[in-house]
Amino acid sequence: MDSGPPYPPKYVMLNDQGNPRHPPHRRHIPRYHSHNHGSGGRCCLKCICCCYCLLFVLILVLFGTAFFLFTVYKPQKPSYNVGHVEVKAFNIQTDLSLYTEFSVSVKADNPNDHIGFIYGKESSVAVLYTGATLCSGKLPAFHQPGNNITSMNILLKGKNEFGSGLQETLLQNQKKGKIPLLITVKAPVSVVIAGFPLRQVVVSINCSLVVDNVSPNQKIGILSSDYAYDIAL
Repeated sequence: MDSGPPYPPKYVMLNDQGNPRHPPHRRHIPRYHSHNHGSGGRCCLKCICCCYCLLFVLILVLFGTAFFLFTVYKPQKPSYNVGHVEVKAFNIQTDLSLYTEFSVSVKADNPNDHIGFIYGKESSVAVLYTGATLCSGKLPAFHQPGNNITSMNILLKGKNEFGSGLQETLLQNQKKGKIPLLITVKAPVSVVIAGFPLRQVVVSINCSLVVDNVSPNQKIGILSSDYAYDIAL
């Protein structure tokens, strides 16, 4: 028994002649890929780790350099001393002002063999009595080599108000033979290592003295002295 013409399968599209028609081309639907947030976090973590590693290496280099300098050069701090004080003028004027001239001998001792110091121009030296400035001056600018002792005679001059209260206090101290004076020194100093000057610092020295008199052109005895040092970066 002959079978009839085959029926087209279900869901097949036919053309005008009744023949199957190819399905139309499918449209490609774009796919949206989500961003990978994990990679950005890992990159940031790597940057942080690199920064910490660089910081650690820098600290090691600084400590290594400091250890090398201390081992090879064996730095020692310089010492300062006021040798003598000479009063050239101590005159109370009619307007209750005081004119003074002091000559102060300062000795700087550098015990280092391979370390020098450069003392800059912007320095100051002053003599004070109970907080009142009597006279002032400057240190000379100079370069002090290693293993050297430098002595300087500094002339200080000043004219300041000197009231009756200070005069009475000074007369009492003069009678007792114990006059307290304060000598202050400030100087910019650069450390020189192997011929290379390092960063400049400001060295401050306070020398508290007790002298037996302040009479002009007489020998002055220093009864006691006390030194305080400070360094400002």
